[in-house]
Amino acid sequence: MDATKRKALEAAGWKVGDAADFLEMSDEERQLLDARVKLALAIRQQRESRQLSQKELGARLKTSQPRVAKIERAAADVSLDQLVRAFTAVG
Repeated sequence: MDATKRKALEAAGWKVGDAADFLEMSDEERQLLDARVKLALAIRQQRESRQLSQKELGARLKTSQPRVAKIERAAADVSLDQLVRAFTAVG
């Protein structure tokens, strides 16, 4: 959001924040979420740089392509352990 629009909204009494503010996340929860997202992005970048498909990475992890897609999105039902295993498997 550009600064002018932000200032106008705040002057009108609106509070500007992000999703973590809306969800009232603690600093620890924000850090964990940031780590999960960064790890998921790193998995995708590594997979693409090694020219692996999601299906091929799934085979390395003994899981399905849709599960790899969830891992790369850091979906809520993907554990931190699964993210780390995927990162290790992709190299």
